[in-house]
Amino acid sequence: MGKGTEGAGSLGGMADLEFFLDPVCPWAWITSRWITEVKQLRKYDVNWRFICLKMINEHRTDDWYTPEYRAGHMAGLYGLRVADQVRLDFGNDKVGELYTVLGEAIHHDQRRPEIVDDPVVAMQGFLKACGLPPELGEAALDESHDEYIQAETALAFERTGKDVGTPIITFHPGQDDEASFFGPVIAQIPRGEAALKLWDAIEIVATTSGMAELKRSNRSKPVFD
Repeated sequence: MGKGTEGAGSLGGMADLEFFLDPVCPWAWITSRWITEVKQLRKYDVNWRFICLKMINEHRTDDWYTPEYRAGHMAGLYGLRVADQVRLDFGNDKVGELYTVLGEAIHHDQRRPEIVDDPVVAMQGFLKACGLPPELGEAALDESHDEYIQAETALAFERTGKDVGTPIITFHPGQDDEASFFGPVIAQIPRGEAALKLWDAIEIVATTSGMAELKRSNRSKPVFD
């Protein structure tokens, strides 16, 4: 399978936003649903790109990074490999559809253990659920996708610096006022007018010259409804 290394343009043309995702990150999932809400309300275009928690943390030796945690991050890499094959064969919109199916399975239905136990079979089911060929599930074990995923991960950190996590988003990619940052990390999914108000506020903060950081450490548990 050939692995493309093209930039954002190859993912679906100039977009209003680029979103770097790992399907197992609950905070990225909530933020992505907010972005999807705004996408529908404002008719925005989103390019779905990749950032891999397994690759970011593979050399970590902290006590909290248990075998179970590592297995969860490996499930994310399985999903990203399949998403990369979908990107190559079917394009950006289908990557977004697969991410929706994966996110609902992992975060709503708690089906991540299925991916850990048998990634190919699990991914085949998820692909069928969004109308994609189930044989693409074989890509879960295809390490040749890792070079592209690693490059995407490196690009995300080039845009923000390395002292961040997921999600990473880029406003106005390819434009003079392009701006990237980590977050927003939100515990609930804003809908309707609340989603638009948050979007407008974050866009102003993100694209304001000289703005580097706005943060607080306390956070609520994620709510996926």
